[in-house]
Amino acid sequence: MRIPDYPNPDIHQWAAVDDYFGRLLAPQDAAFEQILECNKKAQLPVHDVSAVQGKFLALLVQLTKASRVLEIGTLGGYSTAWMAKALPAEGIITTLEINPDHAKVARENWRNAQLDKQIDLHIGSALDILPTLNGPFDLVFIDADKPNNPRYLEWAIKLSRPGTLIIGDNVVRGGGVINSDSSDLSVKGVREFISMMAADPRLESTALQTVGEKGWDGFSISIVKNQ
Repeated sequence: MRIPDYPNPDIHQWAAVDDYFGRLLAPQDAAFEQILECNKKAQLPVHDVSAVQGKFLALLVQLTKASRVLEIGTLGGYSTAWMAKALPAEGIITTLEINPDHAKVARENWRNAQLDKQIDLHIGSALDILPTLNGPFDLVFIDADKPNNPRYLEWAIKLSRPGTLIIGDNVVRGGGVINSDSSDLSVKGVREFISMMAADPRLESTALQTVGEKGWDGFSISIVKNQ
């Protein structure tokens, strides 16, 4: 079992349920299992989405009929691979990673999974790269450093169109998101991120709590409305 981001006495049961759903609803082929193994060997942070969360992202790509996806935060490319596999043949996922060592692992993972032709990787600070991109994107997945989430949201909206789906990962933070006095910069970033969603008339938003092998966390989900 992976070390959860947010430990809880019930984590073993949550992880067992994740495993049950994963085996039946999100079975991984050898290439996806190899991605996780390569990430582990490269000693990347264990922040990958779970298999059922990866399948959730893949289904969102299919439900929105997305052909252009933007991912902010690549790590070892596991979530990228789930979304890339769900794209139509002409689809492209643009993904941004600040760490060149992580990016090198991700490239090799996608090559091994035969998904590299549908992935456009940019290496560097997302806030430097985002102004150089051309939208609109059909779906945006934000999963990078949380203190910058508010800025990432601003760019996600700029690079969107009416109907674009914007997903934010790790917004519950083991319940820390409700602590208005938190000194944790990630909690502060997520709280501002959520407040911006609530106040922006261009967005219709909600959030879902999740429990599983990663512990207690969740996603935000926003759709860009007609202007």
